[in-house]
Amino acid sequence: MPDEQGGPGGQAPIEFRPSAEAVVVPDGPRDLALVFLGSSLVAGVGDPKGQGWVTRVVGRTQHPDLTVSAYNLGVRDDTSGDLLERWAGEVPRRWRGRSERRLVLSLGTDDILAGVSLARHRLNLANLLDDAASAGVGTFVVSPPPTDDEELNSRLEVLVDAQADVCGRRGVPFVDCYAPLLGHDQWRTDLAASGVPHHPGQAGYGLIAWLVLHNGWTEWLQIG
Repeated sequence: MPDEQGGPGGQAPIEFRPSAEAVVVPDGPRDLALVFLGSSLVAGVGDPKGQGWVTRVVGRTQHPDLTVSAYNLGVRDDTSGDLLERWAGEVPRRWRGRSERRLVLSLGTDDILAGVSLARHRLNLANLLDDAASAGVGTFVVSPPPTDDEELNSRLEVLVDAQADVCGRRGVPFVDCYAPLLGHDQWRTDLAASGVPHHPGQAGYGLIAWLVLHNGWTEWLQIG
């Protein structure tokens, strides 16, 4: 009776039958779909050059071993609840056919302005991160920056601390843009000159991009 294990002795070779979940990664550059999900600060509202921080970050995310398809899904006035809904309907389409999927989240200010409770914000963020983890998606969270309103800033400080806690519990990279920019002269000047309340101009978005790029970005993408 022939040996079903097969081998070089004239017997039938073993047949390889990959599971439905098996993924064959081709040789060559990594094929990365990078989705940015958020509201007006992700969309770059207020930047006269139309770049915002997302385009600046993507422009610095170039590597010979990486092919990037970047998608900006920033929608003005969206709350965390809106993002949770859009995550399920809009984001998967951008990953179609890509071998590597990454999600960057930036949210918070609109929750405060819309009256979303801190507990609900935490829950929505946790659900987004947990859903992404269940789908095998790597996530990266960028906090909201300070505004030109002291009362709003006092509430943002609490929200940013909550975001850091939610991300820390899950081992998700988190960039605090609030504390470094709160007393930053160039940030404050840019906010004061902006025609859009609570939004920076060109210089301010450049500062956010710098914070993202220098706080774990290349390590997260494994291109350092």
